[in-house]
Amino acid sequence: MNYYIDVEPGVSLYVEDTGVGQPILFVHGYPLDHRMYEYQVNQLPKYGYRCIRMDLRGFGKSDSPWESYSLDRMADDVRAIIDTLGFKSIILAAFSMGGAVAVRYMGRHAGHGVSKLLLFAAAAPYITQQPGFPQGMPPEGLDALIALANRDRPQMLQEFGKLFFHNEPTPAFRQWFDSVQLDQSPRAIIACGHTLRDENVKADLGRIQAPTYIFHGVYDRICPFELAIIMKESIPNSILLRFDNSGHAVFYEELDLFNACLLEALRH
Repeated sequence: MNYYIDVEPGVSLYVEDTGVGQPILFVHGYPLDHRMYEYQVNQLPKYGYRCIRMDLRGFGKSDSPWESYSLDRMADDVRAIIDTLGFKSIILAAFSMGGAVAVRYMGRHAGHGVSKLLLFAAAAPYITQQPGFPQGMPPEGLDALIALANRDRPQMLQEFGKLFFHNEPTPAFRQWFDSVQLDQSPRAIIACGHTLRDENVKADLGRIQAPTYIFHGVYDRICPFELAIIMKESIPNSILLRFDNSGHAVFYEELDLFNACLLEALRH
């Protein structure tokens, strides 16, 4: 079942709803959309899970307003989805930038309606280098990507996409992956680049009360594994799952292991 949900006047978000049972709300990363979870949604409904995949504003089939791409606004969008669908005990699962949105949601909305949080290679507490943390992306590196997006977006996406994988996927998968990136709103690509560069969710981590599972690849070049350690130390009642042969694309690079760990985390 596919539908749109109004989150503010003039802005509707696209949702795909598959299966019946315990609901899971999946939030995609940058610069992807709901399609990134294809190989999870193909499996989970077999085990009694209802998979709800949303497209963040500016991505996939959702509306692309000119403004309002802050983490606060996107966290409020998640709240609108949960409230509109009437969920009281949903599992929130989120990747990369979506992970930052989910963490902000848990802090800003006190985990409203969320019984469990799953973070996949989350861009949390930040994605850029900080004082005392040299492992992140340098802010000027994101500045260069933003500048390139303004003059050659396909090249920017190709360069950023190369950072996703520790193990190069098949040419066919790479072609599909690149095509998904190219489908996204140019405005959202640039605006969310600024959001990733300028915002962080450090203060939100300690406010998370729901049981939390942190999935992270050791070879992640976008959100270094050190971020997973910080999340584990900062989020009460959290469990870190280390993927020793994955980069940023932890949801795909060790697919069978990832899905097995995901199913275990959902059942626990």
